[in-house]
Amino acid sequence: MGRIKLEPIKEKTTQEMVYRQIMEAILNGDIGNEEIFTEVQLAELLNTSRTPVRGAVQNLVKEGLLVPIPRKGLTIRKITPDEQEEIFILRSAIEVEVIKKLIEINPSPTKLQLLKNIVQEQKKAMENDDNIKFIDLDQEFHLSLARLANYKLMEQVLNNLHNLTQLMGLKAVSRKGRMKDVLMEHNQIIKAIENRDSGLASKFILDHLRKTKETLKLCR
Repeated sequence: MGRIKLEPIKEKTTQEMVYRQIMEAILNGDIGNEEIFTEVQLAELLNTSRTPVRGAVQNLVKEGLLVPIPRKGLTIRKITPDEQEEIFILRSAIEVEVIKKLIEINPSPTKLQLLKNIVQEQKKAMENDDNIKFIDLDQEFHLSLARLANYKLMEQVLNNLHNLTQLMGLKAVSRKGRMKDVLMEHNQIIKAIENRDSGLASKFILDHLRKTKETLKLCR
């Protein structure tokens, strides 16, 4: 069955469990980028019925991780260099404005602690070699910035970019030393927000996104 690597789910499962396992297989590279597969194949590999697989697949298609191929099946969404460029242009423009607004609001130490907690959880994920958890928390860090700034539409746009960024992000953090750099960059951003230094915080967020983009280019 090609390069697809999935472990059967032995216990009675739910759509959420199926969704999570397929998503992890996509992000870990256990489903090859060139692989074309069907819901039936996934159900057989997971040792479950087609119903939860169908629901999970529909969600993954909706979120942009999977793409249906008429009369053939499904494949993983491929992000072109141009799309990658667009994603970082959008994120840079949005996140600088988020940072400026957040500093203007001057969030309480309690709210900033939420960001610090995320970074601490990222550190644990790094120590446990849990790349997917690390990426999940990375996205939560950036979405939390928008949430704390009360920029709901911007948070929604960033959330829509979430899964496309995830497809690229795992490649980036997998490079040696990148996780440690991300932790340092996130802490720099938090410190600049604490000091209410809008210029420095904007610089740090742009540098952070630029370094991620450069790392991705090395992963091609």
